[in-house]
Amino acid sequence: MINIVLGIGHLGAANMPGSTIKTFALGSCVALVLFSPNCQGVGMVHIALSDSAINPTRAGELPGYFADTGFPALMKKMSMMNRGKPDPQMFAKITGGASMIGASDVFNIGLRNVSKIKEILRTAGIPLRAEDTGKSISRTVSAEIGSDGVEIFTPGRPTWKI
Repeated sequence: MINIVLGIGHLGAANMPGSTIKTFALGSCVALVLFSPNCQGVGMVHIALSDSAINPTRAGELPGYFADTGFPALMKKMSMMNRGKPDPQMFAKITGGASMIGASDVFNIGLRNVSKIKEILRTAGIPLRAEDTGKSISRTVSAEIGSDGVEIFTPGRPTWKI
C-alpha cells in the first residue's frame, strides 16, 4: 500500500489497491483526478494556474503547476501503468477552483483553471464524470485506488464524495 501526498504542482499515480493519493487545501487550485479502469489506476495533479506561457521555466521544472503541462505529464504517468498506452475507458473528476478572494476576485484564477481543464479534457476525449468546483471554500481531496470516488473535506463540514 502506498500513500502519495501531493503539494502544489505535484502529480502522482498508483494502481496498488488500498493506496491513496491526496492533496491539501485547494483554494483556486484544482485537483484533476484521472481514473484508468483498464489498469485500475488513479492519478492526480494539483494544478495552480491554467497556462504555462506566463512562466515556461517553472513549467519545465514543475509541469503539474499548470493545466496545459500538468495534464500531459499525468497522462504519461498513467499510460506507463497501462503498458505505455492510454486507456480508452479513462475518465476524470475535478475539484477546487474556488474564489478565495470573494466577489472582488478580478483575476478569476479558480474559474480560469476549471475552464482550461475542461477544455483540455474535451480536446483529449476524456469524459468529466463529476466535479465539485467554485464556491469560496478550501478543499482537501483524496482518491483511493480501486475506487472511482473522490473524497472531499472542508473544515466545519461533513466529508462528501463525487
